[in-house]
Amino acid sequence: MKNGTLCGFLLIGLALLSSVAQAASDEFFKGKTLRLIVGNSPGGAQDDWARFIAQYLGKHIPGNPDILVQNMPGAGTVIAANYVYNVAKPDGLTLGVVNPAIYNDQLLGAKEVKFDWPKFSWIGSPERIDQVLFIRTDTPYKTLEDIRKATESPRCAALARNGLGYFLPQLLEEGLGIKFHMVVGYGGGGEMNLAIEKGEVHCRAGTVSAYVGREPTRTWIKKGFVRALAQSGAKRYAKLPEVPTVYELMDTYKAPEATKRLAKVMLSSGDLGRPFVGPPAMTVDRVKVLREAFMKTMNDPALLADAQKRQWDLDPLGGEELEAVSKEIMVQPPEVIERMKKLLEN
Repeated sequence: MKNGTLCGFLLIGLALLSSVAQAASDEFFKGKTLRLIVGNSPGGAQDDWARFIAQYLGKHIPGNPDILVQNMPGAGTVIAANYVYNVAKPDGLTLGVVNPAIYNDQLLGAKEVKFDWPKFSWIGSPERIDQVLFIRTDTPYKTLEDIRKATESPRCAALARNGLGYFLPQLLEEGLGIKFHMVVGYGGGGEMNLAIEKGEVHCRAGTVSAYVGREPTRTWIKKGFVRALAQSGAKRYAKLPEVPTVYELMDTYKAPEATKRLAKVMLSSGDLGRPFVGPPAMTVDRVKVLREAFMKTMNDPALLADAQKRQWDLDPLGGEELEAVSKEIMVQPPEVIERMKKLLEN
């Protein structure tokens, strides 16, 4: 048999196998409902993203399943992560949207963690997320120096002690000697914004994209109700060119190199964005189908037009990239873990 003929048979065989796999996926998802578990309460950016993507995701999954969004807030999304990892069937009909920083809980050996971070089935993320610390302008705290000199520390809201919204103020305290009184236990960004509006707290850290592109903060900025103090990215966000990064501030205040390294570890979860994850032990084919569907959704002309109308920035990440990052960040030396423990015990 000639090589050309053999190659032809192989290509035909592969095409047939692909058709069979596609038909199996169509048959599996057809008429079913995929649940999207959101680890935050309604009203925040995480919940907004989940509901936004859910409108378009189903039509890009073979069989066009319905998408049902369910909120499961608590413990900075650890409750939702535990559910997806341990309770949900690994059949592709349950995905979760969780806080990208909860890998720190596993690194620290938190008893609440019932998952192994790299073993989630990583599907995709609509954006990378850096944080910005912002504060009401009608407080005595006009600058970071004002906070440093204050006899009473400003109250800052956070979901829990395991997220970027908690880490950024704590790292500023560690590296710059600026004290914050952290108030934890909120279910999501909507609840924290309400707490700021009511005067229950003075400040919080949230994603820069949500801060400049969503309500109520978009209007708050225009009206001068809040101001940004610092941001967590390696470089300044294009729409916040006047706001220094935590790394710039650490250079200015001559923070120890060990603190700078700690900041890099704790803030690197921004590279995971808003991860959509599935249970471990999903089949390779099912993961592939969902990853491809997610990226097709991110390139859907209707979704892109909708995002532009909302003034939302997209910077999608594929499941393969998320999986690689999740494995890399779990390898940390003992001295970094010990410094993290000391910082978060404060």
